[in-house]
Amino acid sequence: MSEDHFDEDQDTGGGGSRHPMAARFRGYLPVVVDVETGGFNSATDALLEIAATIIGMDEMGFLYPEHTLFFRVEPFEGANIEPAALEFTGIKLDHPLRMAVSEESALTDIFRSIRKSLKANGCKRAVLVGHNASFDLGFLNAAVARNDLKRNPFHPFSSFDTATLAGLAYGQTVLAKACQAADIDFDGREAHSARYDTEKTAELFCGIVNRWKEMGGWEDFDR
Repeated sequence: MSEDHFDEDQDTGGGGSRHPMAARFRGYLPVVVDVETGGFNSATDALLEIAATIIGMDEMGFLYPEHTLFFRVEPFEGANIEPAALEFTGIKLDHPLRMAVSEESALTDIFRSIRKSLKANGCKRAVLVGHNASFDLGFLNAAVARNDLKRNPFHPFSSFDTATLAGLAYGQTVLAKACQAADIDFDGREAHSARYDTEKTAELFCGIVNRWKEMGGWEDFDR
């Protein structure tokens, strides 16, 4: 099935909607996601943290990070966890205050919140925004399949990639350097936390889209 065919069947809330967010992205609601994992293979490696920042739009048509959900996640049974991945992220699986939840619990809560925002914004489907988005979408989809979750609000393969957008807008593809170029504060000591990276990616995404609007790239919400 082609992407266009999928969108015709599933994404009916585009430019015909009166809500400006739905009109802006063809019925998609941008939701920024970042994951921290036990490796690079979404089929075998553990999902250890996930955060999602839902994007809002003000009365002038400018985007802003609306609210963030964050969960530390228990590795699924049999999951691979590379020691180098834990060293890189600084995640301590045995920390007494980690308070991790299951993949199913984390995704169910995130999806419930997204569905409420979809309804509020007149959108039909969420689109994942990520820095190197295919990585995050791959781990999200793997966890959804593992837990046989229904009513996944995300498009299964379309995404907005801030690494690509920042390369176009600022000539930078590394998150920290892109934020610096965009005059967004970035603390390297906080990086590689799903919550921190998600919120900074959300700031970057909103900044790029808003800058494009200010330059006249998007004016008519009703077209």
